[in-house]
Amino acid sequence: MYRWDLTRLKSCMRQAEAGGELTIGFLGGSITQGSLASDSYNTYAYRVYTWWRESFPGAVFHYVNGGIGGTTSHYGVSRAVTDLLMYQPDFVAVDFSVNDQPNEFFQETYEGLIRKLLSWNSKPAVLLLNNVFYDTGENAQEYHNAVGERYQVPYVSIRDTVYRRMKAGEFKRSELTPDGLHPNDKGHELVAGEIIRFLESVKEELEKEEEQVNRILSPPLTDNGYENAKRLTIREVSPELCGFRADTEEKRGYLDTFKNGWIGKKEGDRIIFEVDASSIAVQYRKSVHKPALQAKLVLDGDEEHAVLLDGGFEEDWGDCQYLQPVLHHGERKRHRVEIQVLPGDARAVWFYLMALIVA
Repeated sequence: MYRWDLTRLKSCMRQAEAGGELTIGFLGGSITQGSLASDSYNTYAYRVYTWWRESFPGAVFHYVNGGIGGTTSHYGVSRAVTDLLMYQPDFVAVDFSVNDQPNEFFQETYEGLIRKLLSWNSKPAVLLLNNVFYDTGENAQEYHNAVGERYQVPYVSIRDTVYRRMKAGEFKRSELTPDGLHPNDKGHELVAGEIIRFLESVKEELEKEEEQVNRILSPPLTDNGYENAKRLTIREVSPELCGFRADTEEKRGYLDTFKNGWIGKKEGDRIIFEVDASSIAVQYRKSVHKPALQAKLVLDGDEEHAVLLDGGFEEDWGDCQYLQPVLHHGERKRHRVEIQVLPGDARAVWFYLMALIVA
């Protein structure tokens, strides 16, 4: 375990002890959103929020949950401001350890997210959470916690705690999760319990001052090309529409996901963007309803390396906010992104383009 810097967390707790007003935030995927909990009050996030309220009854607390199912830190870094940081959180727990792949690309997008959180003007105390696939023990925690070590950010690993207890025979997998990933109420309670155990340990040493450390953000571990990633929807960019149309239905909340995008209904419909970036990804809907239209993406006129965007989804848990990188650390210049709907069944689900994410 690396040395944690608990200065921000202790500052939060001292503010709470003094009767302050604090915002407790969460950012992540479906587990953070609360998938398979019987109601929102039984999720790990709300249980942790409840711990803050009950541990510091003289303070006022606000709760912000920025969990969206099936999303990675690549999407997370682009939406961190609108789904969490604009509420000026004082404490943030962040988890993308089961949605990010354990590789250098997602380590870089994750680092961009952590740097964005740490640099925000509310100076939130950040806690990394590593959830786990209960059948395999897999997650991205080695890559994520290496980022945490860089910035001395504490972490709670479910693989190193609840999962090990399950493997030792204390629980059956079916007691914790029906699908091997998303916790049921008991599973959420155990995840929350590990976070709360950590918070209690910090609270017990609240009177102990932290050693003075360098408060300047450390140089990045990775190339850090995604810290300033931006998500471009109809609110932020006006592409050339050649058959595509802008979605006129108003977005109602951050979980109303398939809004503020563009719709292609038939073969040949095109949409053209010009964006200044060195990294570009396209976000579109993959639908569980079949058939679904496909499209091709051509970057800077390079037809030979066109990218297929398949609107069909092979999973069955619901439509996916799929994020397809098309340029990673390319030349920083003005790029042309052209997307065209391919031939398909007239009854097919429309092609729904949600956004470009650029960095």
